Amino acid sequence: MKKWMIHSATALALGLSSMAASAKEMTLMLDWFVNPNHGPIVIAQQKGLFAEQGLTIKIQEPADPSVPAKLVAAGKIDMAISYQTSLTTDVAAGLPLIRSATLIATPLNTLMTLDNGNIKTLADMKGKKIGIAIAGNEEATIGTMLQRHGVAFDEVKIINVGWALSSSLASGKVDAIWGGLRNFESNQLALEGYKAKAFFPEEHGVPSYDELVVVANKNNYDAAVLKKFNTALELATQYIVNHPEQAWKEFVAYAPDTLNNELNRRAWQDTLPRFALRPAAVDPVRYDNFAQFMFKHKIIKHAPKAEDYVPTL
Repeated sequence: MKKWMIHSATALALGLSSMAASAKEMTLMLDWFVNPNHGPIVIAQQKGLFAEQGLTIKIQEPADPSVPAKLVAAGKIDMAISYQTSLTTDVAAGLPLIRSATLIATPLNTLMTLDNGNIKTLADMKGKKIGIAIAGNEEATIGTMLQRHGVAFDEVKIINVGWALSSSLASGKVDAIWGGLRNFESNQLALEGYKAKAFFPEEHGVPSYDELVVVANKNNYDAAVLKKFNTALELATQYIVNHPEQAWKEFVAYAPDTLNNELNRRAWQDTLPRFALRPAAVDPVRYDNFAQFMFKHKIIKHAPKAEDYVPTL
């Protein structure tokens, strides 16, 4: 009996060693430092769900948030977290990228004000100052939202406040901010004693879109490997939804010094209902609609077809 147990233990060890040796190594670069938006990725790593699929995922944080998708296009890394809006722009510019999974399936961006009674509807934005972090598509997005309420884009003043969105709003430097996320900036302001009011772009004329997606290289992606990645991501998301408190503990254990704080705890709760329950699932029409919106507003020079960069895996 003892000899059998020794042989069994040896066989198991050899089996695990063999699995580890044959695991497919993949590099995944995030869009930003680790935060609750990346919950399913972290949980899949923490619970060994990637390993169960025969994958070794090396998670990296970018030094420059603008480069992850470009590194994928250049073949320097295997996958990256990006945004549907950015992916559409990149593909229209000729970068060989595909959307391989969805991480967060709803917009997070908002036009945010303080809930102090000064701005009750978007019609009250006329003559107001709006702070932004990065100049880009605000004329199309903000302009569309305001136009629905009788305000022209040139009737507001756009001010670039960098990444000081919340503080600019709280201090009164601006009357509203574009880029305040409904799961982060609203909670950050609350912790500082301010109540935020958010206007959601998808409720004011802007087509809905996936906030965070996973992108891979169109020319060399391995569909079988991406399917395994998506399976692990789906299992992790199911676990988070079924066990949110336990999942939170396992999430912060990944990097307790930076993750275990009240802002992230609140953001975790607000992000849970926005994780894609079926990361592999995609609606091509939704992608085409948003590409057409970007083309109409001259953000891109041509509207790429979803069939060219949104494969079914």
